[in-house]
Amino acid sequence: MAARALNQSELDFFHSEGYLRLSLFHSKDTLQPLRESILRELSRLKVWAGGKRLGRSLSDLSPFQQISKLSSMVKIAGLDETLNTAEIRSAIAGLTGRTPHSSQGSQPLLSLPHQGPWSLRNLAWHVDVAATPEGEIPGIQAFYLIDDVGSHGGATLALARSHRLAGELAGRLRGSLKMSGDLEAALRASNTEIIEMSGRAGDVFLMDMRVLHTPSVNSANRIRMMATTRFTLRASR
Repeated sequence: MAARALNQSELDFFHSEGYLRLSLFHSKDTLQPLRESILRELSRLKVWAGGKRLGRSLSDLSPFQQISKLSSMVKIAGLDETLNTAEIRSAIAGLTGRTPHSSQGSQPLLSLPHQGPWSLRNLAWHVDVAATPEGEIPGIQAFYLIDDVGSHGGATLALARSHRLAGELAGRLRGSLKMSGDLEAALRASNTEIIEMSGRAGDVFLMDMRVLHTPSVNSANRIRMMATTRFTLRASR
């Protein structure tokens, strides 16, 4: 698609919330070969075919271990070339005013259906880059929806506005996310909100890499097909 200039409302939203959703950024026709490649790979690996699990190679792993294992096993031809486009890099440069670089390319984020009951407990909240709220954005992570991902269908979760937290408040929130206490109260106290990166095939989420995020359980009845690219940013002079 042709490059689209971001408007001021989108810029303000990204810097305030820590993420931005670009709806239907990639076309479904562009993504169809990737979906077909994923299904062929899952069948070749004897993991999934004909709407059914094959074998028990992933059954003894936790949902998050399954995601890591599956995403490392599946090799998708053309993944980075299809998703990591000049238009994506232009959008990131428009958000940050700096040139993005993606030395590791794009990686799949896959999970099988029916991993278990969906829950906000015992998730793996983390940031990929340690940086202060007052400093420059260290990087942008793009999350691509290769296929439709419904609510509770294994989409990545992010904590909007968590990139603005520092010190004791950030520590308390991290502790609350790991415990079984009143999570809603902790979110209100820290002025944060859980965002589920679900949506339609072609949607792209751009996230400040200081934002807390986590994989989630796929309790839906379809494979979660997403991918991600981490972009580092040159320091401004």
